Amino acid sequence: MSYRIFTLFICFLFLFGCKPYETTKVRKNQITYESFREDQRTFPSEDGIMKYIDKGNGPVIVLLHGVPTSGWLYRKMIDPLVAGGYRVIVPDMLGFGSSDSPEGFELYSEQNHARRLLELMDGLGVDKWTQVVHDAGGVWTWELFKSQPNRIENLVLLNTVLFDDGFYPTIQLQPGIASKTKMWSYRKGIATNNLFKKLFDEGLQQNKLNHLDVEGYKTPLVEGKTDALYYYYSETCNQLPDYRATFDSIKIPTTVIWGIHDTMLQWPPQQLSVANSFDVKKENIHVIDEKHFLQETKAKKISYIIRDFLSSNKAK
Repeated sequence: MSYRIFTLFICFLFLFGCKPYETTKVRKNQITYESFREDQRTFPSEDGIMKYIDKGNGPVIVLLHGVPTSGWLYRKMIDPLVAGGYRVIVPDMLGFGSSDSPEGFELYSEQNHARRLLELMDGLGVDKWTQVVHDAGGVWTWELFKSQPNRIENLVLLNTVLFDDGFYPTIQLQPGIASKTKMWSYRKGIATNNLFKKLFDEGLQQNKLNHLDVEGYKTPLVEGKTDALYYYYSETCNQLPDYRATFDSIKIPTTVIWGIHDTMLQWPPQQLSVANSFDVKKENIHVIDEKHFLQETKAKKISYIIRDFLSSNKAK
């Protein structure tokens, strides 16, 4: 076999050999990424355009994604929360999803992500809200608490980054040419399937996503949005900030909803620290029979837990 043919064969395997989804049928009334993007609105942050969903009326709930996802992660939770009488805001943070992805490194620091989220909420005229955080959305939220601690009035911890104990990221990179080459391979579609196959196989008990589900995760990367990933995987994952003092200062109602089988953000090593730091009552800790991406398989259950939590706080 010639070198050229061998190279083409390897590229074929990268592109098509490891699909990050099963050959499952499209579900009835399944949301497409195209329709999701059509529902998004535009906000001009100081650093670039941010896209976001804004649906419903009533008290505000912000659904904050992590890495390497976007607001698409919450697509199945929006309508159940709106039906519960809430205004639901789902941003794509800068560098993710449909938002701009300007070149830079420190542009994607935890502090800058927090600043831009506050810009968005100020621009929408929202003074206080409930924040639902998943994955890296946690570290951006802890920075928000440090700068403006009184904006968030309820907190929902959904398999998010908290302590070193329990934090086992699937991807950790060292800054440099090798890691930048990996980002290039994601942008070019060479290793994108491998990335998401690994994430979904490790992040779901049964990976039964279909091609429409995965399209919403893959599309931003092949559009060239990898600088924010590069920062998180090469900086945050290697030097997780210590937020214990921030946690101790948070004195708002908090509930935990956690996929108990998550191997990336493990619950058992940190459960006591979380309960004590956030003063979470036992009845507000919900362990779910899933791994990391529980929004994909448990969306309605999570939504109803959030609605019950907020209703019980309102009644007090």
